Amino acid sequence: MSKTRLEAFSDGVIAILITIMVLELRTPHGTTWAALREDLPVLLAYVLSFILIGIYWNNHHHMLAAVTRISGMTLWANQHLLFWLSLIPVATAWMSENHFPPIPVAAYGVVLLAASLAYSVLQATLLRTEGDRSVLAAAIGTDVKGRASSLMYGLGIGLSFANRWAGIAAYVAVALMWFIPDRRVERTLSGPDEDRGRIRLNRRYLPGLPGNALRRQQPWPPIAWSGRTRRRRATTSLHR
Repeated sequence: MSKTRLEAFSDGVIAILITIMVLELRTPHGTTWAALREDLPVLLAYVLSFILIGIYWNNHHHMLAAVTRISGMTLWANQHLLFWLSLIPVATAWMSENHFPPIPVAAYGVVLLAASLAYSVLQATLLRTEGDRSVLAAAIGTDVKGRASSLMYGLGIGLSFANRWAGIAAYVAVALMWFIPDRRVERTLSGPDEDRGRIRLNRRYLPGLPGNALRRQQPWPPIAWSGRTRRRRATTSLHR
């Protein structure tokens, strides 16, 4: 099946989630910095959740760019991921509007952990469809960052009961770990050859030039006609 509708639907849902979160922000009552300070916890929680949802969108986009087909199981795995992402605005509001108490902070971590595991399930489903020798498998590799993210979310859930700020710090650490875009898929798709897709008539390398510099072609050689067969034949060859 084509992946176009899956991408479009996922993009729409994620855009709606971000819109819901920004609508939860209240306008400060006043024109001073003190008025803004009262709503600062909600604003900071929004920034963290916005970054995390943006990270999921980036990784989701790159992952689907590396696949050629999807299965029915992939559709359900993607819905599973979107379900947990849709709970992020609710968990964010519960945590921030109550000034980060331990139980809402832990619940926020549970939602993030469930979304991380759901993403891993979607990734495994796509790998099963594409195969072990696919572009996606080569790009993902051992997926150390993905496994570390789930462990950090679990650690944050446990820490939130001892110290709520330690739990939030664990969630922030995951966001910082993924804040730099993951370019594994980009590197795999682009490959070492910058001239992929071009038609090469004579692929030769010039000494002293970097990379895949191609030897410049000479203009088409003059044509001579020989014998009764009137065969077209080049009288010169390409310059070496």
